[in-house]
Amino acid sequence: MRLKEHNTNQKLRGAYYTPKNLAKVMVEISNVGNAKSILEPSCGDGVFIEALGECACLRNDAHIDAVEIDEVALRKARGVQCGEIAVSYKQCDFFEFYEEAKPGSYDLVIGNPPYIRYQYLEPEQRTLLADILNRQGMRANKLVNAWVGFMVACTDLLSEGGTLSFVIPAEILQVVYAEDLRRFLARHYSNITLFAFSKLVFDDIEQEIVVFVGEKGSGQSAIRVIEADRVEDLAGRSFDEIEYQPFVAFDEKWTRYFIDACDARVLNALYGDERLVPFSDIALINVGVTTGNNSFFSLTDETSAAYELDDLTLPLIGRSSHASGVFFTNEDWEQNRNQGKRARLLALEDGQYANMTKAQRAYIDEGKERGENEGYKCSIRNNWYAIPSIWIPDAFFLRRNNLYPKFVLNRCSAISTDTMHRIKFESGIDPELAIIAYYNSIAFAFTELCGRSYGGGVLEILPKEVGNIRVLNPKQLTIDEALKSDAISKVDDVIRSRKSIELALDYIDRTILIDHMGFDEETCKGCRRIWRTLQARRLGRGLR
Repeated sequence: MRLKEHNTNQKLRGAYYTPKNLAKVMVEISNVGNAKSILEPSCGDGVFIEALGECACLRNDAHIDAVEIDEVALRKARGVQCGEIAVSYKQCDFFEFYEEAKPGSYDLVIGNPPYIRYQYLEPEQRTLLADILNRQGMRANKLVNAWVGFMVACTDLLSEGGTLSFVIPAEILQVVYAEDLRRFLARHYSNITLFAFSKLVFDDIEQEIVVFVGEKGSGQSAIRVIEADRVEDLAGRSFDEIEYQPFVAFDEKWTRYFIDACDARVLNALYGDERLVPFSDIALINVGVTTGNNSFFSLTDETSAAYELDDLTLPLIGRSSHASGVFFTNEDWEQNRNQGKRARLLALEDGQYANMTKAQRAYIDEGKERGENEGYKCSIRNNWYAIPSIWIPDAFFLRRNNLYPKFVLNRCSAISTDTMHRIKFESGIDPELAIIAYYNSIAFAFTELCGRSYGGGVLEILPKEVGNIRVLNPKQLTIDEALKSDAISKVDDVIRSRKSIELALDYIDRTILIDHMGFDEETCKGCRRIWRTLQARRLGRGLR
């Protein structure tokens, strides 16, 4: 692809060539024997062509079209041996090739499409990419990567029953910008297999990948995920015994299919369970305060006192370490202050500068001299020092979580930055019952499913995703005050004493889910397995 002249040439071209062992395995697990017409849409140095040529089951009358924009790479590909198989090499942009190609022309499309960010494409390439997506009812935006366009276009070029076999980023499993693509693929492929690896496949980049193998066809669509430590672990294996799971919803995240089919059936049954409701039914979930400069607006007691700002600040819960239990109390806040944490948020109103003391104005003036006001969020305000949308929530939900998610009731009129989401309960919802409704195996399983994992083992969950978590309906939790108090105390004690969160889940599962709400024990065990499976995969990514 032709790219803008900045960043490294390799990164701009998305030219991270496929290891030979991966190409050989992909040929082995794809439906090569039935393929007469084959397309390699971004052939690079020819590693897939070489692997196809070495495949004993490839038809003698097969024909390969190999497309590559880069002249040097294509020259290498032409030198690759492919036995007696006919190969036609074409030096051109694949998107332009696609515009001239006939839909349904190929029985197999195989390769590693380039990973090129939208902003690195030339204007004409963006137009072609947008056209490809728009024709399929998909949206083109600045987050869309070139490999998405390759998958859509190559699907169109496949014959009915044909196979698409691609190396693609693992972000397809969960990121928002790939939601359209997941929906498209689920509608166009009858069977999808994703091969995922616990070890990084490419030596020179930290990009986690999956291998997508899809059989084009209409009717009931199904998916399965097959995990291995390394590429070599797939060689020579049969996967017939691994069950496909029907798609529950076409636009859902595909991380849910890392759980086995048995536990998936447990999960599917819970979607229609009237004892559960989406979190959004019991509360408004909003981002925390976006200061535009947390280091300036979040203050220690020492800084606040030095500039006489105490009366102009609000109690702040700024990080996971600030939340010691299921309540954030005055005692917790005071402890954070005594430890020198940034436990105050400077909360000024428009025009308040004129009424401030000399010491208070000095803090604003010194900040401006250092350029603290030049960040985007600060620069677009009427008065850069006045943070908008400050309101006191009933509770907080941590945006980025490690071992387990944190949901905390606000007991000291505190505020949070955007490291935490703000929760405002709907009328009639008892906040303490909401804690019980959340701290259990069912809600934890749904949290892992609704959130997204990143490198370092972090689970990030955005407000809309919090809203999708299934929790117990607090209005059906008609428990007495003694049991409510015992349950809350148990969870709070486990968190504050840094014990295993599973001790709290054990207690709530047994006393509330099973004994009070009537869930069967196998459902609770299934949800616990789901949570552990997805948590372990997420945390394992952080150990690479």
